[in-house]
Amino acid sequence: MEQFLKELFEYSHHFNQKLSDIFIDRPDKTSEKAVKLFNHILNAHQIWNNRIHPEQSTFGVWELHDIKDLKSIDRTNYEHSLQILDKFALYDHVEYTNTKGQPFNKNVLNICFHIINHSTYHRGQIATEFRLNGLEPLVTDYIHYKS
Repeated sequence: MEQFLKELFEYSHHFNQKLSDIFIDRPDKTSEKAVKLFNHILNAHQIWNNRIHPEQSTFGVWELHDIKDLKSIDRTNYEHSLQILDKFALYDHVEYTNTKGQPFNKNVLNICFHIINHSTYHRGQIATEFRLNGLEPLVTDYIHYKS
């Protein structure tokens, strides 16, 4: 399972890097909503990583970053996730408080899967935004990535 999660994080990182390139290369065609959603993907990934293994100051859930920093933020998130998978057992429990101050206790496996699933969900929303703004969306289906 750990190896599969590493592959899923690699898949997510791959398409986040490609999306970063589009935001950098086509700022005239990327909507404010798409930029906001992509920043949210990166911020949430960083927040969840830090709940498991705090390493840096946590971003705000909807914090906006300079477009030129998106690739680096994604790379840092990806590397941090891989470190987590090497350092923690998948069924280790993590106690954390969400952004509303509510306490939770989840295992590393569920948090990692949530990070990946959350990113996929919002990349779908970004694809819709791209199409609405005259950009061809990336084909980000996992099965195509593995082909």
